[in-house]
Amino acid sequence: MQSIRMRFTRTELAGAIGDLGTLLPLSVGMIAVNGLDAMGLFVGVGLFYLIAGHYYGTPIAVQPMKTIGAYAVATGATATVVHAAGIWMAILLLLIAWFDGAKRLQRIVPKEVIRGVQVSTGLLLALQGVRFIAGISPLQAKLSEPWLGMGSLAGIPWSLVLGVISLFLLLGLIDSKRFPGALVTIVCGIIFGLIFGEHSISFSPSLPTLLPHGLPGLSDFIIALPAMVLPQLPMTIGNAVFANADLANKYYPEGAARNTPRALCTSMGLACLGGALLGGMPMCHGAGGLAAHYRFGARTGASNLMIGGIFLMLPLLAGQGMFDVVRIIPVAVLGTMLLFAGIELCLAMRDMETRGHLFTIFLMVACTLTFNLTVAFLCGILVAWLMERGVISV
Repeated sequence: MQSIRMRFTRTELAGAIGDLGTLLPLSVGMIAVNGLDAMGLFVGVGLFYLIAGHYYGTPIAVQPMKTIGAYAVATGATATVVHAAGIWMAILLLLIAWFDGAKRLQRIVPKEVIRGVQVSTGLLLALQGVRFIAGISPLQAKLSEPWLGMGSLAGIPWSLVLGVISLFLLLGLIDSKRFPGALVTIVCGIIFGLIFGEHSISFSPSLPTLLPHGLPGLSDFIIALPAMVLPQLPMTIGNAVFANADLANKYYPEGAARNTPRALCTSMGLACLGGALLGGMPMCHGAGGLAAHYRFGARTGASNLMIGGIFLMLPLLAGQGMFDVVRIIPVAVLGTMLLFAGIELCLAMRDMETRGHLFTIFLMVACTLTFNLTVAFLCGILVAWLMERGVISV
């Protein structure tokens, strides 16, 4: 395998933090609403970033499993149910990797369906970013996000003010090597949060504990399987395996030997198991997160090592105070980065030119917005299969 040289630069650091808009809001939501262990969750994130960056040698995203996380936050599921879902996902992903099931599945997933997953995911991320900027995301309300309660500036909500300022910073500095846009935006957000935030941050160095909530019971596994795991698995296979492998090989062809569906299933399975043991969340890779890392400057695995080191160091120093540390950054600021990442991922469809391919992609987008990405993925495979055999045409 070709050796990939690590570059520890400001641009790599900017790319490293480019996916915080996806990672932090849902993570914080699961800590606040579902009672996940803040320290264990972020130690798990740090370890996953470090190990994945070392193995793959290229930037790779670390994210919450969104279907599981969204359902958990929306329903107020207990921490043990979330851990049961993570253990289920670990078992299923490791079995798929062991029997090389992803390779077999890949044969029936055409390129236009992968592009449909990427565009649908990108659009969902962009829409969520706009909601964060406007201050209308239900997740912000569940978190009692402080910028919603700060009043307004000349009648304009603070979240919108911060979002517009962050957007101009990103647009103005997006290609700057000296002052990378993502890095400047996050630093400005942290400064604003420290000055106006309503958090009392304390540092109490400590180590995480295994199974802080105990082992999930049988009822937890029974609840988690139909409500969280079965809807999550097709989305993971479509977005975090096939779409992610395709995008990784497009952005970083020198790492193609390791960015394989089998490797991605293995690393995500181990991460889900580790997350459950530490009291954290089920974790995955994702095409949207990878697009964010790339768009903001990440080009080598050094970006993973830097952000992984930060996520590992902070919780060990702050202990359970890590929850307040990550809440310093206004969600509206993270929303601007999420918006950029979503648009970047949508642009992956530029190599699709035929009418049939574009039809499949936009049909999947419509299904995603009406139902969910799982339904869109299955619908895309069916339509592409029928077109290929001449049963239908557009």
